[in-house]
Amino acid sequence: MKTVLMVAEKPSLAQSIARILSRGSMSSRKGLNGACSVHEYSGAFEGQPARFKMTSVCGHVMTLDFLGKYNKWDKVDPAELFSQAPTEKKEANPKLNMVKFLQVLDAVLPVMKQTHSGEQTVFRARFSSITDTDICAAMARLGEPDHNEALSVDARQELDLRIGCAFTRFQTKYFQGKYGNLDSSLISFGPCQTPTLGFCVERHDKIQSFKPETYWVLQAKVDVDKDRSLLLDWDRVRVFDREVAQMFLNMTRLEKEAQVEATSRKEKAKQRPLALNTVEMLRVASSALGMGPQHAMQTAERLYTQGYISYPRTETTHYPESFDLKGPLRQQASHPYWADTVKRLLAEGLNRPRKGHDAGDHPPITPMKSATEAELGGEAWRLYEYITRHFIATVSHDCRYLQSSVSFRIGPERFTCSGKTVISPGFTEIMPWQSVPLEESLPTCQKGDTLAVAEVKLLEKQTSPPDYLTEAELITLMEKHGIGTDASIPVHINNICQRNYVVVESGRRLKPTNLGIVLVHGYYKIDAELVLPTIRSAVEKQLNLIAQGRADFRQVLGHTLDVFKRKFHYFVDSIAGMDELMEVSFSPLAATGKPLSRCGKCHRFMKYIQAKPSRLHCSHCDETYTLPQNGTIKLYKELRCPLDDFELVLWSSGSRGKSYPLCPYCSNHPPFRDMKKGAGCNECTHPGCPHSLSMLGVGQCVECESGVLVLDPTSGPKWRVACNRCSVVAHCFENAHRVRVSAETCAACEAALLDVDFNKAKSPLPGNGTRHTGCVFCDPIFRELVELKHAASCHPMHRGPGRRQGRGRGRGRGPAGKPGPRRPKDKMSALAAYFV
Repeated sequence: MKTVLMVAEKPSLAQSIARILSRGSMSSRKGLNGACSVHEYSGAFEGQPARFKMTSVCGHVMTLDFLGKYNKWDKVDPAELFSQAPTEKKEANPKLNMVKFLQVLDAVLPVMKQTHSGEQTVFRARFSSITDTDICAAMARLGEPDHNEALSVDARQELDLRIGCAFTRFQTKYFQGKYGNLDSSLISFGPCQTPTLGFCVERHDKIQSFKPETYWVLQAKVDVDKDRSLLLDWDRVRVFDREVAQMFLNMTRLEKEAQVEATSRKEKAKQRPLALNTVEMLRVASSALGMGPQHAMQTAERLYTQGYISYPRTETTHYPESFDLKGPLRQQASHPYWADTVKRLLAEGLNRPRKGHDAGDHPPITPMKSATEAELGGEAWRLYEYITRHFIATVSHDCRYLQSSVSFRIGPERFTCSGKTVISPGFTEIMPWQSVPLEESLPTCQKGDTLAVAEVKLLEKQTSPPDYLTEAELITLMEKHGIGTDASIPVHINNICQRNYVVVESGRRLKPTNLGIVLVHGYYKIDAELVLPTIRSAVEKQLNLIAQGRADFRQVLGHTLDVFKRKFHYFVDSIAGMDELMEVSFSPLAATGKPLSRCGKCHRFMKYIQAKPSRLHCSHCDETYTLPQNGTIKLYKELRCPLDDFELVLWSSGSRGKSYPLCPYCSNHPPFRDMKKGAGCNECTHPGCPHSLSMLGVGQCVECESGVLVLDPTSGPKWRVACNRCSVVAHCFENAHRVRVSAETCAACEAALLDVDFNKAKSPLPGNGTRHTGCVFCDPIFRELVELKHAASCHPMHRGPGRRQGRGRGRGRGPAGKPGPRRPKDKMSALAAYFV
């Protein structure tokens, strides 16, 4: 019997598809990586009995990165990244062991059975919704994976990696080494990200350079009867010369009558919307629902994997002739909000949707099953409601209304008033926010009739500047200029927000920060093509040609990298132009921050710069030392490192319950081979330093393979040991007076023993004893006093009794600072056993 391996993009999607294809008769189990399940069932494939195994990936399986030394900023010239630096595809999340779990496609091809003709049997199922009909139809028309599409993705990934990393590394090192208040961890550049920021700064510049102009408007009011009057609009609209405006006022204000010169009544139509694609959904989500593009996309993807809507990433706004429009519409026939509208459409007949753009990808976004507000709730419901109303509107009739207008003459000047009356609401019944605005009905009159002039006056007004771009407007500009794809547009907008280049203000308007403004102005000063959308738009066209098989992958990649390499060298040579702008807006390192700890070289105080990226700077030595991010830093008891005499500082994650001391110099210049850059004292293997891993290490981490649980000596009276690699924190011995790591080790598991002094009033020891030495893993008294948490979430992972016995190997230290024994694969500590 054949075995068919099927891989979906998300675990929830795999479960839904397996349930449909197995008709609910499947068995499920967790995969070896613990994140993805495997669903098994029997069926038929290509007319033969087969055993199906349905699983999924969890996010990106592979990512592109540089090899070895090319990932080290300090050791490689960024210019080498354009061509000399080799790249490799590696696991995007090694902790998931996804490649080992799947052994799929490229990884599994060598071990797959071949057909008699020697061909590999790899297929791709294409579908746009998680419905029985769509999934079964996709299985009936399996196709081959598109090699050209894969090459196009590879080219985009390599271009973004090489170009983005080269520019980002250079300008980050250059500017963060000079200025202290940039407040951004990275001064990043991206071929799509930077033009996106450019649109925001361009609007900012228009606002700043705007000079209001005064203009004048002639406003006339006529009496229809004694209880009703009409305001008339001046046909000239406005004039910018005060004297000319006064002249027109003088010519009209003495007139007593307004004579009707013409009337018109025309039936017009407001067209129903085109079918919904990704860009329009993101625009409306931002402007009407108050949802950022990234969040809206994530919400839409959840609705899709749950089967409520069709695939939400599509550029198409045209339904194919074969698309079953009645099927999705019937699903909504019992919905409490729009059942009457849907039933009427089904009874009277659907109106064929307008002809839109067919991008050849997926059909427009369509609701696939009915849902209620109680079922979805919150933002998911609001997005689903909009998608459903939009779909119903596309198969409804246009809105028809009567537009009336009357032209008047007062003296030599002409004025007009107009009004609209709805004949048939059409699609606006389901999309009321698109309704034709109600206007006052016009009087019935004919040419030659006259109405009494109530008043004519001159209004003085001023032109106003444009407002900052909304996310919806930015999305429109990105689509118009070909910046990003429907899938990546939300990512680029999110990036410029996360990098502190823009801030989102009320109305979801994007206001550039000083850093964003200076960067864009600097690019314009050096090479405008780095920020203008033209060059990226041209690259996107070439990438699309690769996907269509009409352009060579290597030629496009080589030519584009050569162009940007030349631009990079010119940018480096001209960086002084951008630096001049930086000097005006930001403070030098020496003038930033506040004194905190003493330098081990000159023994003067170094300044703590809290703005991202947080760091210490010694102005006397002109040295900067990077600190751990996303936490707080304070002086650690004025203690000094025995190696370099730098004062230690204490990093703390605040509410996440993790802290450790570190030496600024050792953290940036590791003194031992087994110590990584950025490490704290809890990873230092100095054999005699009282703050080091060698002296405070307790035992191997209960969750990760490489970490060691280290006592936090500052945590009393709520004592804790924390892993020096992952987020595991064990809270223990609350209200103990003192906790020390003993030189002795546990005979059973080789972990270091802890010597604990308890307060007599709250002692858990028999007979209210105050001192006890034992193993935190094996000692029956200590085991009851340990609570395991994750620092990032602080959700308890285990508390108190009921733990299963096990073994915890090693304390993470050995003679002369060498790491202790590793935990054997077949044994676990008492704490670790709880996770199995």
